[in-house]
Amino acid sequence: MVQEPSESPTVLFERIGSTAVISLNRPRVKNALNCAMATALGNAVHEADLDPEIRVIIITGSGGNFCGGADLHEVAADWQIISAERPDWGFGGITQQLTATPTIAAINGFALGGGLEIALACDLAVMDEDAYVTLPEVTRGIFAAGGGILRLQRLIPRRLAMEAVLTGNPITAAQALQWGLVNRLSPSGTSVNVALELAQDIARNPVEAVNQSKLLMHQSESFGSTWDSDYWSLNDAIATRVYSSPEASEGLQSFIEKRKPNWQR
Repeated sequence: MVQEPSESPTVLFERIGSTAVISLNRPRVKNALNCAMATALGNAVHEADLDPEIRVIIITGSGGNFCGGADLHEVAADWQIISAERPDWGFGGITQQLTATPTIAAINGFALGGGLEIALACDLAVMDEDAYVTLPEVTRGIFAAGGGILRLQRLIPRRLAMEAVLTGNPITAAQALQWGLVNRLSPSGTSVNVALELAQDIARNPVEAVNQSKLLMHQSESFGSTWDSDYWSLNDAIATRVYSSPEASEGLQSFIEKRKPNWQR
């Protein structure tokens, strides 16, 4: 097990305008995720989600790589690669922590195993054109237990997901874009910059409309049909909340007056 220098935090937090940039910070081990990092990442994401001034959360990796997955030294020792404080947040403190604030994975270098599972837990993804991702767990006799199997097949065609899971073969950036695994590609080393551009596109819209739209998309995933009455009940409840907001009133009034909306937050 690699011992971290006492002065080195496992997660870095930077505020850029209305965006929180959270960087995994164990570069000596390719940002392999241990319990300390899972706790720090989960807390950082949670705190950013509670901050009314933060509109978007970006997760990336320091030292040239996104995340090398679980620290297998700790996995072999006790299998505890979850937040010590909030195990209900899942692997990395994030794979089962649903935030209202939109999240973007800025993938640089590689995202291996649990690293890809962290990226898959984000709402959107930007990927450097020379980066790659993979779920290699089967090559070590284990399996992707952090949501990777479930989420990958919901984002890309099922047979392609099946091949990736059963072979452990890497997915290139070009493939990831073609298959719909990521939203945008970025020149090498610029994934955070491109993610910030995407964050600005989101943040120019009113917070209530954005956050409630995100939550409805996630909460409606389990519905089997667009005619499912439970979906429409949830949809109507959220619509009532959003359409009664000051932002909705301003948006409609600005349309009538043929001007840009003046959002208050």
